[in-house]
Amino acid sequence: MKRKTLEQMVKGVLSGVLVTMAVVLGGCGDDKAEAASTGEITIGIPQDLEEGLDPHKVNAAGTKEILFNIYEGLVKYDASGDLKCAVAEDYTISEDGLTYTFHLRDGVKFHDGSEVTAEDVVYSINRYADISQAPEFYNMQEVNNPDNKTVTVTLDAPNTDFLADLTLAIIPASNSAPDTNVIGTGPYKFVSRSPQESITLEAFDDYWGEKAHIKNVTLKVIANPDAIVMELKGGAVDMYCRITDTQAAELAGSDFEILEGTMNLVQALYLNNNVAPFDDIRVRQALCYAIDPQEIMNFVSGGKGTELGSSMFPAFGKYFDESLNHVYDQDLEKAKALLAEAGYADGLSFTITVPSNYQQHVATAEVLVEEFAKIGVNAEIELVEWNSWLSDVYTDRHFQSTVIGVDASTLTAGALLQRFVSDSEKNFMNFHNGTYDAEFLAAVSTTDEAEQTAHYKECLKILADEAANVYIQDLPTFVAVRKNIGGYQFYPLYVQDLASLYFVEE
Repeated sequence: MKRKTLEQMVKGVLSGVLVTMAVVLGGCGDDKAEAASTGEITIGIPQDLEEGLDPHKVNAAGTKEILFNIYEGLVKYDASGDLKCAVAEDYTISEDGLTYTFHLRDGVKFHDGSEVTAEDVVYSINRYADISQAPEFYNMQEVNNPDNKTVTVTLDAPNTDFLADLTLAIIPASNSAPDTNVIGTGPYKFVSRSPQESITLEAFDDYWGEKAHIKNVTLKVIANPDAIVMELKGGAVDMYCRITDTQAAELAGSDFEILEGTMNLVQALYLNNNVAPFDDIRVRQALCYAIDPQEIMNFVSGGKGTELGSSMFPAFGKYFDESLNHVYDQDLEKAKALLAEAGYADGLSFTITVPSNYQQHVATAEVLVEEFAKIGVNAEIELVEWNSWLSDVYTDRHFQSTVIGVDASTLTAGALLQRFVSDSEKNFMNFHNGTYDAEFLAAVSTTDEAEQTAHYKECLKILADEAANVYIQDLPTFVAVRKNIGGYQFYPLYVQDLASLYFVEE
């Protein structure tokens, strides 16, 4: 069923400290006061959702952040980054850390009106493990439902981060076509989709928890970044996330409030390590020495942002190593010397493929072109539509370089670092390094927290030393929200919580 790879050897990615006592989280995620959902809003999004909305198959972060409102797992993250019970009412973890027992919440319904059962949960977990071939599930021995309200998950090695992976969507076992038949348990239910135009959601009246305050939400696709401010000022859109600082300035004094947060992602010039000239470490290092992240941040986001030197951002705390920002402090002469040593004394040319709907990445690529020119490198920008980027660059790996931001699907270090394992299906950069593979395997195999942290940090050092990519920043994010709308919350991972929005009484 699953191929034999290093991912399989990992035996449960993200192993952490051995659980030494049974843990019971009773009453987590208690129901809150209910209120009738009213009104409607339109939210702008930079690209259409993926063609198929099967939550166990989607790849794009822009799709996942919307599905957060439609689907739920046994647990889910709140705005503080804490895991709270969702479909589960409570759970226990055995003293040896191998058995998780979940008791399902009474009265949780799917959007088709049927009640969630333990059979649905078992089906969903097994289905996700089979489809995704996710390494975090390779040490899962079995999933059982001893009764209709209880689910047990047994591992063959302790993994204290495993709970985060159970945010995976619970879907009906009877749903044979989740690509098109979108049925979850979240506060919003899917109504319709007009390709490349809009997606319509409606508050789910039978939601188990605090109901969404706003009844109808239309997600309007605005693929042209130059049209965003016009759509906002013209009244066609009530909210838009991740506008640029320039767009924020254009909205000053308008009917919109500008909220500022951080994107919690790793923006970089991602390099295809399998193709020339990036199969030569000296070329990769030369590009790293050529750039000044602060200069990029000055141009792209008014000087705001956090410089990154490897594939980790500050929200991960103990794993983030600021010293790696200085592995390649800008040195144009050293960059030129490395290019000459690699046989490119007269310079070289390559293409940066960028999704046209993300203005921050386009602007970043424009600065990179100027900075690379200083060392005799001619970089040309190729703008593509999002779906083309997803298929050609991410899936098929037909590219030389690309500017994009990579997020973490869960708040665990391994969620970012696993994608650089040589045979990872998510390794679209084609990075291959045996020492890295060994360090990652050691990190996910230990039950000692300090050892795991040390191995993850070594992974980050290898990515920096090998110049796996040209690391730039964790971007700031600006959100434009019409002043009659409150409740927007920034999360420490890539989601949009639509249910928290409400109308402000005037």
